[in-house]
Amino acid sequence: MESLAHKHQHFLKKTNNQLFIILLLMVACFFTWSENVAITRGIKVVGRMGVMISSILIYQKIINYGSVNSLAYKNIFSPILYMAYLTLGFISFSWSTNPGFSALQWFMTFQSFVFAYFFVKSLKILDVYFEGHSIRLYHLLGNTVFVLQLVFVIGMWIAPDVFFRLTDGGEEARLGGTLMNPNELGMLAGVGCACLIFDLYRFKNKAWTIIKILVIMYALYMTGSRSSLIGILLIIFFHINQTKKKTLKFAIIGVVAAITPFAVYSIILKGGDQSRLEEVMSLTGRLPFWKALINEGLPREPLLGFGFMRIDYKEFFQSAHTYPGKMTHNTFMQVLMNLGFIGLTIVLFQVFFTLKSILSQPKETKLMLIGILIPIIINSFTEFGIFGESNYGILFYQIIIFSVTLKNSSYLTRLQKIVLKRKRPDLIEENSIL
Repeated sequence: MESLAHKHQHFLKKTNNQLFIILLLMVACFFTWSENVAITRGIKVVGRMGVMISSILIYQKIINYGSVNSLAYKNIFSPILYMAYLTLGFISFSWSTNPGFSALQWFMTFQSFVFAYFFVKSLKILDVYFEGHSIRLYHLLGNTVFVLQLVFVIGMWIAPDVFFRLTDGGEEARLGGTLMNPNELGMLAGVGCACLIFDLYRFKNKAWTIIKILVIMYALYMTGSRSSLIGILLIIFFHINQTKKKTLKFAIIGVVAAITPFAVYSIILKGGDQSRLEEVMSLTGRLPFWKALINEGLPREPLLGFGFMRIDYKEFFQSAHTYPGKMTHNTFMQVLMNLGFIGLTIVLFQVFFTLKSILSQPKETKLMLIGILIPIIINSFTEFGIFGESNYGILFYQIIIFSVTLKNSSYLTRLQKIVLKRKRPDLIEENSIL
């Protein structure tokens, strides 16, 4: 029996490493690692396809080793409405004026959807048939973010021309470069911090976790992302509110209160320049753009929009009162423009049922999912977001959907019982499953 336990431990360790690698590669495939268009497309399309297939193979390996597909579904409206959104997006190819672009965006969103399904399904199956295992979604995701942010932190010193992006006429350098939009990189940092905080709760030795969080926070600061700063502050205060240790609570509040004014002054107000304050009040020009979209663009195609990820008949929406844009910088506005009021209605109900499902989860799962959701929802109001053009915020949201949807079924078929008895006699002895 001891050797069997050792065998299980070896299997779980190997599976943990494999899950980490495919999650890291999946998120990394969203970055623009090369200026060569062919290489970039190869990474984004072929690379993600390979990782998606790997997620299916890992799930199948877990099934073959010592479990059966006994998962059932709950909170079914969340995935059904998301699939309705994808179905409408697929149908919209027929009226999109650039069906090739719409199809590419849809295909990449569907890829991550399949990946998220099998990735979360693997974790749920492990919970059922390997009780007490140490594989955690927040640990995998937190380490994924740490590795990617570490690449940027090292890169900003080694190759600043590559890893920094000059904005405001060259006056400001923001971490991200040509590889990733600084605001998207900042959102990723927020997700990483939200996940690694749970390692602080779990591990007695917290030093290494604190170092990871500090590296990620430093990267976030260098992105200069206002929305991500707001997100990380909300996450910190959210966790402060959960702790019952008053000394720890006041200590964290004191540190955050001391840092916040400097962070707000340097990142949000950009040094106190009056023009920068006006820029913040207009959401860096987004408010006039949204107004023009609603007044001029929406009336042309109010019900079904311009096609998946399209906001006009042409490649860019152009108005005399604002800048030209290919995307709306607001995920809900994006849905309104590309799938009309019908698409927006589906999406709003989908988000409602997802939020409702999150709140019904056990405490640790609920806190983790809310922590992940905060930065991607904030990002959704100012950037690509969870229903925008292909980005890892969509992947994280899809992971959330399946995390609240999949559950263990208390019923096993006769065939499943026979198969499980052959694979896992230890479960019969422990009487934990059968």
